[in-house]
Amino acid sequence: MTSILMVCLGNICRSPLAHGLLESKLPSNRFYVDSAGTANYHVGDAPDPRSIAVAKTHNIDISKQQGRQFKVSDFDTFDYIYVMDQSNFENVIKLARNTNDMAKVKLILEVDTATLDKQVPDPYYGGNSGFENVFQLLDNATTIISLQLLN
Repeated sequence: MTSILMVCLGNICRSPLAHGLLESKLPSNRFYVDSAGTANYHVGDAPDPRSIAVAKTHNIDISKQQGRQFKVSDFDTFDYIYVMDQSNFENVIKLARNTNDMAKVKLILEVDTATLDKQVPDPYYGGNSGFENVFQLLDNATTIISLQLLN
């Protein structure tokens, strides 16, 4: 089974959306998708209500997800680790034990050649439109990832 991890800072806004989106596009008997945060602020918490709401408007339910912190053993568990921005990338790479670990980590928007800015903005301190924007960015990226994984 192929396993994919989505990572952001707190694991309540961006990575739960990416997790739910990719999970909805891949067969569960062949792929395992999860998400984590580089910080421990929201361990055990549900996703931000605004992330839940924007996902729900697109018929994706992320309400059962729970925040957790990225750990070194995730390098052993996951085949692909997609991070939302450069800060998340650096935090995950600092925990890498070797070049094999490092090779698993990528900025999620790197897969979308049409997107110039490879950083998924953190919508936490913004309004609802920021969550919709993040949803659209991640929807495009997860579509590309799912097509790559299924081919």
